[in-house]
Amino acid sequence: MNKVELLAPAGNYQSFVGAIAAGADAVYIGGRMYGARAYADNFSDEEVCRAIRYAHLFDKKIYMTINTLMKQGEIDALADYMRPFYEEGLDGVIVQDMGAICLFKEQFPEMEVHASTQLTITGVYGAQYLKDLGVSRVVPARECSLEEIRKIREEAGIEVEAFIHGAMCYSYSGQCLFSSMLGGRSGNRGRCAQPCRLPYQVSESEFMQGASHKESYPLSLKDMCTLSVLPDLLNAGIDSFKIEGRMKSPEYAAGVTALYRKYIDLYYADPHADYKVDPADLHALMSLYIRSDIQDGYYFKHNGKEMITPAKPGYLKTDDSLIAKIRERYLDPKHQPRLQATADVYLSAGEESVLVLTCRDGKRGEITVSVSGDVVDAAQKSPLTWDAVRKQLLKTGESMLTITDCDVQISGDVFMPVKALNALRRCGLYALEDVLLASYKRTDLWKDDRTADRLQKETGCFNRSDDTAIRPYLAAEVRTFSQMRAVLSDSYIDRVYIDADLLLTDETAFDPIRAEKHKEIYVSMPYILRDRDADWLTHFRKKVLEGPEKDLFRGILVRNTESLGYLKQFGYTGQILCDAGLYAWNRRARHFWQQQGYSFTYPLECNREDLVLPGIRGEMILYGRAPLMLTANCLRKTCFTCERQGAGILYLHDRYKTVFPVLTDCRHCMNVIYNSLPLSLHAFSKQIREIATGGRLSFTTESESAVREVLTLYHGFFDEDYVRSKEVSFSFTKGHYKRGAE
Repeated sequence: MNKVELLAPAGNYQSFVGAIAAGADAVYIGGRMYGARAYADNFSDEEVCRAIRYAHLFDKKIYMTINTLMKQGEIDALADYMRPFYEEGLDGVIVQDMGAICLFKEQFPEMEVHASTQLTITGVYGAQYLKDLGVSRVVPARECSLEEIRKIREEAGIEVEAFIHGAMCYSYSGQCLFSSMLGGRSGNRGRCAQPCRLPYQVSESEFMQGASHKESYPLSLKDMCTLSVLPDLLNAGIDSFKIEGRMKSPEYAAGVTALYRKYIDLYYADPHADYKVDPADLHALMSLYIRSDIQDGYYFKHNGKEMITPAKPGYLKTDDSLIAKIRERYLDPKHQPRLQATADVYLSAGEESVLVLTCRDGKRGEITVSVSGDVVDAAQKSPLTWDAVRKQLLKTGESMLTITDCDVQISGDVFMPVKALNALRRCGLYALEDVLLASYKRTDLWKDDRTADRLQKETGCFNRSDDTAIRPYLAAEVRTFSQMRAVLSDSYIDRVYIDADLLLTDETAFDPIRAEKHKEIYVSMPYILRDRDADWLTHFRKKVLEGPEKDLFRGILVRNTESLGYLKQFGYTGQILCDAGLYAWNRRARHFWQQQGYSFTYPLECNREDLVLPGIRGEMILYGRAPLMLTANCLRKTCFTCERQGAGILYLHDRYKTVFPVLTDCRHCMNVIYNSLPLSLHAFSKQIREIATGGRLSFTTESESAVREVLTLYHGFFDEDYVRSKEVSFSFTKGHYKRGAE
C-alpha cells in the first residue's frame, strides 16, 4: 500500500515548524503574493527559502499556493518572483490561473504543478484534461464523493489531493462571486468576506410569502472532520490528505496534524485491526478552532440539511490546557526537530581555524564538510580553553542543525574572539546544509530572452488589424421556451445560446430552431457536471452531438473543465466558447484558450482596465444576473423538502431585504444563486465595441415581456449611431466594469 501524504497548512513560519514537528509529510504555504489567503500572515521571501531548506533536511515537501487569478501586471512579475524558490528546490505549486499553469510548465519544468480546488475539478474528464496539460496532481472540488475521487485517481491516472479537515465553502470553490459582487472583495483573489456566514431567510416568493422560517444561516456549512472515516479514505487511493487552515493559528496546524498523524500511522501498522477513535482525541479536535459543529463533508452524501449550521456559526470554545500542551510539545524551539552533527575543531596559532562537521543521516549516509575561518592568534593573556571553545560551538541557536558533540584540538596557547568562533560555526552549518540539500537545488533555468514585442507576436497576443474591421455580434442566452421565442424573433440577435436541458426535456424546442436560417445556434452545457450526470451526457451526446439535428448547432457554450474534457474525448469539432467561469484574466490565459481552439468570455470581475489588454479579444456579457454561487447543497432541501421537480426558483433574503433568486436545478442536483440585480452595460457601447468580439444578453429568471424590453434596449448596440434609451424601467448594476475586484 502506498502511504498517503499528510499535508498541513501554515500561515506563518511558526505554523510551518509546528506542522513538521507534529508529523506532516508536506506543508503548503503562501508567500507575500498570489495566495488565496491574502489576510494570513504569510511568508516573506526569505522565510519561504528557509522553509524549503528546513523541510528538505527532513525529507519533507513544500508546496506554494499560487492560487489566485492574476491581472496582467501580476502574471508579468510571476516568473521573477518564483525563480529564487524554484532554485531553492520548491517541490510544487498549487495553481488556479490557466495562464500561470502555462508559465510554470514553460519556465519551471522540474517543478510539479497541482491544480487547485479553485479549478472546480469534478470528474475524470476534467482531471484528464489537466493531466494532458502537464498537471501532475488535482485537488478535486470538495463536493466530490469518495467514489468520484476514486474514479479520478484510477481512470485519469493522476495524483489526487483531497481535504480531510477544516472549514467548508458553501459554493464550489472558484465559482463564487458573492463576496466580490457585494463588496468588491474577491474570493478568486484571496479576499473573501464570507457572506455565506451571514443570516438569511429563504422563501418561495420574492415578497417573503411562504418564508421557510425565521432568519438563520442556511449557507453556513459545518466544518469537515474525517478522523472517524479515515480507513475509507485511505483505501480509496488518495495520494495526499489535506488539512485546511492557513488562516488559523500555529496551535491548530500542529494539533490537528498530530492527531491525523496518529491515526494514519495506527491504520498502517495494522490495516485489519478494529479501527476506533478515542473520544478524547475527537474532543481535542473539536477544541481546536471548530466552527459550531463537524461532519465528514461530501464523501458519503451529496447534500443535506444536516451539513448546515442553522444557528449562528461561531467557533466552539478552545481548550486552553490543550493549547498549552501543543505549544510545549510542538512549538517550543527546544522540542522542534533538527538534524544532528558532530564537530571537530582545529586551532593553531598563525594558521586558519578549521571546523569539520559530520552528519550521519539514514538516507544520505555519512556527510562530512570542512570549512576554514579566521587566522588564529597567539594568546597574549588568557588563552582559549577546550571548554570555552566547545561551549561556543555547541550554541547552534535556531539553526536547522544541532551540534551534539564537539572535539577541540588546540595547539599551544591561542586566542580567537567569540565573534570569530560564531562565524566559523555558522559557516560550517551553512556548508553542511548546502551539501545535504544539494540534490534539491536547481540551476538549469530556462531563460526567456525574447523581446516583449516578439513574444506577443509569437503567442498571438497583439491587436490584429482584421479584428477592428469585423463588426461585433450580439448574442442572447436563454433557459426557457418563452425566452427562446422572444430571442429568435428579434432581428438584431446574431447568435443564440440555448440551455441544453431545454432541448433535452422539450422536443418542441427543436421546431423553431429548424426554422431559423439567419442566427448561429449554440448549446449551453450545465455549470457543473458530475458522475451522476452520466445518463444526461449520454442523452446529450445522442441528441446534440450525434443525432440527426446536430447540424443545427454551430457550437457549444462550456462552463467547466469537465465539459471541455468530455468534448475533447468525444472528438467534438464544432466551435467552443468558454464561459466567464473559465477565467481569462491575462494574456497568457487568453492565449491558452486560443491555442486550445476555443473562444473565451471576459470574466465578470474584471474592470475596463483589466479587459483592455493588447491581446486576443473575447465575448463580453452585457446584461444578466451574475451567478454568485454554484452549490451542491440545496436551499429547498435545507429549508423545505426535496421535491425533485426539475427546475424551480426560490428567493434568498438578506438582512438588508435584498432578494437573490435561486435556481434549484434538480436535473443536475445543484443550485445557482443569482445576483439581486442584473448587470447592464448599455451605457458603454462605444468602449465595448473597441474591446469585444461580441456581447451577450444572458436571460435567467426573466419573463418573455422582460426579455423583449431588454432586447429593445440593446438594438443596434454595436452600431456607431447607437443611442441608449434614457428610460430604463428595471433596476440594474454596472458590476465590476468600472470598479473592479480587489
